[in-house]
Amino acid sequence: MNFNREDTIAALATAPGVAAIAMLRLSGKNAFDIINKIFVSKNNKKKDFHKVKSHTLHFGSLRDGDKEVDEVLISVFKNPHSYNGEDTIEISCHGSPYITQQVLNLCVKSGARLAYAGEFTFRAFINGKLDLSQAEAVADVIAADSESSHRVALQQLRGGFSNDIKKLRDELIHFASLIELELDFSEEDVVFANREQLKKLVSGLQITVSSLSDSFELGNVIKNGIPVVIAGKPNVGKSTLLNVLLNEERAIVSEIAGTTRDTIEEVININGVIFRFTDTAGIRETVDKIESLGVQRTYEKLGQSAVIIYMIDVDETSKLELEEILKDLKDNLSDAKTIILPVVNKIDNSDLKSMEKEFQSFDKITFISAKNKLNIDRLIKLLLEKVNLSKINFDSSIVVNARHKEALDNTNIALQKVLLGINAGITGDFLASDIREALYHLGLITGEISTDDLLENIFSRFCIGK
Repeated sequence: MNFNREDTIAALATAPGVAAIAMLRLSGKNAFDIINKIFVSKNNKKKDFHKVKSHTLHFGSLRDGDKEVDEVLISVFKNPHSYNGEDTIEISCHGSPYITQQVLNLCVKSGARLAYAGEFTFRAFINGKLDLSQAEAVADVIAADSESSHRVALQQLRGGFSNDIKKLRDELIHFASLIELELDFSEEDVVFANREQLKKLVSGLQITVSSLSDSFELGNVIKNGIPVVIAGKPNVGKSTLLNVLLNEERAIVSEIAGTTRDTIEEVININGVIFRFTDTAGIRETVDKIESLGVQRTYEKLGQSAVIIYMIDVDETSKLELEEILKDLKDNLSDAKTIILPVVNKIDNSDLKSMEKEFQSFDKITFISAKNKLNIDRLIKLLLEKVNLSKINFDSSIVVNARHKEALDNTNIALQKVLLGINAGITGDFLASDIREALYHLGLITGEISTDDLLENIFSRFCIGK
């Protein structure tokens, strides 16, 4: 990576644009020297920030020579008691884009350089303030767009997941050291690591690692949203339902069957849960090449969904036909856990009681009028009940990062090699090699093992100023 840790870096830490207040960060070994050059207190005196106490505030102005740039409030954080373990100055100024640019230019003119994306957090990682999984959680906290994703990211930022991984590594390291000790006394044929205890340990670790790996499916849903596909025959009201859920005219609605030729995707936050709704082309046999491509994409989206809202027209689909459709749908889904919610639309002029009696054999079927927004609240309530994120234990570790998922799976493969090796009675050197492989993959998660390419890939995704 081209991060020079000897440089003092500066960046705007708040969002660009017009605001009442903006905040800029200045961090590095010369941060106090730079602020000493440009800050003047209200009594028009210079101040030596090397001598002030950490975690104090100082009101005054920034000056470029004789020119006053802005009135500011300076926050002081002395190493190692700062976000990234370095001497850090935070400058709160007025939120005009012109002023923030002038302040940033003044910092650079006085000896700082502009920070790269993620460089402040990179230094926190290098200085031991955060491990790698916690650093990744910083970006997740910033990007969180729901209560669920925010809580999961905070749990990881606070070190819950890191502590789980550290515990796993410590237990493995203990036995690895005993086996390495055996190798030092190989001529004496001494056994320090009890193989049965090691087998028991590895079996327990596999359960824990598998549990963490399996949580990725839930974590991915929490982080990226629950994929919901609205499907059905042409002209049953799929696009109308999407528009109602969005509360805007997002999809074209027409009486002409086959209007929707491609998928339309929108993200909606409902009671703190993110849903990714996809309106699809109506499912039917057609000779129209473009429409048939749309139908093909519909089937692709069905295979990627966690929930399918299958809509029918009350006047066009019977109970028996719906049974056949849903059976065929279930038989062709790759994931048996996919939730299918049958929805009967266009009930405006129908006898609701007789319809409920006719379709009573269907689990949680919903009767709506998308056009007149009738019973939409019932559908939303049912959707929330089915996904049921409210019962998640956010105090437990939930894996949300694909990189962590891959590392956990590779750890499990290495642990399986250890078990097979113990059962086969292989020598300590081969056993130690397999344990080291497991430790390597666990170390990739928290950063005990890292490469420049890995670090650059992770921190380049951060925003400037963080």
